[in-house]
Amino acid sequence: MQGRKQKWKYSVAGALAGLANGLFGAGGGMFLAPLLAQWTKLPQRKAFATSVGVILPLSAVSAAVYWWKGAVDLSAAWPYLLGGFLGGLVSGRVFQKVPVDWLRRGFGLLILYGGVRALFFA
Repeated sequence: MQGRKQKWKYSVAGALAGLANGLFGAGGGMFLAPLLAQWTKLPQRKAFATSVGVILPLSAVSAAVYWWKGAVDLSAAWPYLLGGFLGGLVSGRVFQKVPVDWLRRGFGLLILYGGVRALFFA
């Protein structure tokens, strides 16, 4: 019974991540990182990294749906893709050197910043 309950929880977390990613263009990690740490008992650092690994295919699926619907403007996206690629390379290299407390606090601040912007400046 425990295995079935675990799979259900993981599926709910994945569905929340997919919904956030598809509806808002990001935010799946907001669900996955904390739930991976809590439900699977992954260390924080591994939970952050694993959520990035899960978000990649979710983002690909969302992007494909948006592309199919004609909602993707690649000419506008290229500068962000290039910057995101470079930022991903840099952060991937320094990730192990950043204390977990800083990662957790930075993640929390990012969520707060996004929430405030969405509520008051959207």
